[in-house]
Amino acid sequence: MIWCYRLLFLPILLISLPYYAYRMWRRGGYARDFAHRLGRFPQLPTPTTGTKRIWLQAVSVGEVLAIGPLIKALQADNKIEIVLTTTTSTGYAEASKRYKSSVLAVGIFPLDFWLFSKTAWARIQPTCLILTESELWPEHLHRARAQKIPAYLVNARISDRSFARYQKVSSLAKRILSKFDHIFAASKLDEERLLQIGASREKLSVSGNIKFDVPLPEAITSETKTTLLNSLGFSGESVPPFVLLGASTWPGEEAILLLAQAKLIETGIDCRLLLVPRHAERAQEIITLLEAQSLPWHQRSKSLSPAQSVKIHLADTTGELTQLTQAADLAFIGKSLPPNQGGQTPIEAAGLGMPLIVGPNMNNFRAVTKSLIQAGAARKVANQAELIEAIFHLAQDTRTRQSMHEAGLTWHQQNRGSSQRIASQILKSFFL
Repeated sequence: MIWCYRLLFLPILLISLPYYAYRMWRRGGYARDFAHRLGRFPQLPTPTTGTKRIWLQAVSVGEVLAIGPLIKALQADNKIEIVLTTTTSTGYAEASKRYKSSVLAVGIFPLDFWLFSKTAWARIQPTCLILTESELWPEHLHRARAQKIPAYLVNARISDRSFARYQKVSSLAKRILSKFDHIFAASKLDEERLLQIGASREKLSVSGNIKFDVPLPEAITSETKTTLLNSLGFSGESVPPFVLLGASTWPGEEAILLLAQAKLIETGIDCRLLLVPRHAERAQEIITLLEAQSLPWHQRSKSLSPAQSVKIHLADTTGELTQLTQAADLAFIGKSLPPNQGGQTPIEAAGLGMPLIVGPNMNNFRAVTKSLIQAGAARKVANQAELIEAIFHLAQDTRTRQSMHEAGLTWHQQNRGSSQRIASQILKSFFL
């Protein structure tokens, strides 16, 4: 199988190159250490006797943020050193900022072609692999198996789309999954799907989602929130305004939130809209929407603080969602309204006690969303009209929002601890 993969890799890469080149150009930052993608990682010294070197791969910013507690738990054993790689330019920047002083090295994951992979392996010299979520790289895993190096998949998730694809090539999926020494599923649903596409029950367990273990700031005081609101240009005339957050929004969703804001303002509610798009490079597209309406607005990438009070704050920056979420009274989780598919993670916002509204397409977080709704911390809407109606009612229902706030905090606390469980099991099996 590996030779078929190697033969097909380059033609497929060449065909898809224009698409990925366009994405790299839009997002920027891909020129930095591009040689890593070709396997030319800085040469690392050979691990000393008794030391285990873990090559940990996290795709993008979300995974980079999530692995912090896992890294800390693994490094409780001083014989462990970690080489962290990531795929996206934003993930690489975040990993460098957060972990460069606490891990052996930070770099970019090589393209999964045999020559690039071989070069990277020779330079990194790992003695253990950890991949996250849905990272199934055949060449990478083949090298681990060939060198008798243990490989683990943590926080394993299988989205609806991926599940449908793997079912069509179940024999191939089974061969890839067999390369792992153990798979830690993020939920019971993910475990069931992994079993259906060929994972071995003996090598599979449900550990929970490591994103619950990401440290969150303590609840802010009313005075601190007022300061934050003022910094956003959301100073109220007499009482604090109602702040609606669009968290990690995708195309089409900002326009709907603008309609919801307009409806609230028409009824006399001082609604301020905080837009945090998932991809900052979409700023100009959103600016076009803002220029077509009459409410005053501010673009955060131009200045952190508006010169005057505004009704809309466009936070087209990276890494600030946690801080900005604390300014809101109600949040909509993006990428969840048609035609968008998949949804962004609601875990952090719920952990901050934010009442949540999600669209129907939270496919990538199906189990998480279901449990949030059952806990009373989130509401699901089917379409644009229902979203606007839900925002309208919750904006006026302080008691229900408070109940959702408390439910989110409890739900988040009850689901913590998976990073420690995973690290303990890996370290135990690693040193047998």
